Amino acid sequence: MKYPDTLRVELYAQCVIFANQRIANALQALRDAQEAANGEEKSSAGDKYETGRAMAHLEREKAEQQLEEAHKLIAMLNKVSSAILSDRISLGSVVITNEGNFYIAISAGKISVGEIDFIALSPVSPIGTMLLHKKAGEKILFNKQSFEILEIL
Repeated sequence: MKYPDTLRVELYAQCVIFANQRIANALQALRDAQEAANGEEKSSAGDKYETGRAMAHLEREKAEQQLEEAHKLIAMLNKVSSAILSDRISLGSVVITNEGNFYIAISAGKISVGEIDFIALSPVSPIGTMLLHKKAGEKILFNKQSFEILEIL
């Protein structure tokens, strides 16, 4: 199959959009948690006040953790180079197999470029770890399914 010359750049850009959306969602959750905490301070008293503050605090911690994870995605993407081509699978590789197509960068799920679907996955994910450093023609066995590496872009 003929793949566009800009394939790696397009996949990378979609991963950046995914990571930035995660950051935006986490920041919104932080704002919402702060507003909830502020609202509890103004309208509650006694045990209900303490429960409301505790819930808002938990929501804030959860949002902070999501924000930290999203920043880790950006940090990983900053390590990806779309210019480096290798005959072995590495960070930034596009991997074409008999069972599907993969982009080794971050775990962002299904990404489509034109009519072609890819799964963006982290190099530290179970299948990502198995694919790393393999060459075209090699096979891996994942969840009792055989993946033959047809091409590395």
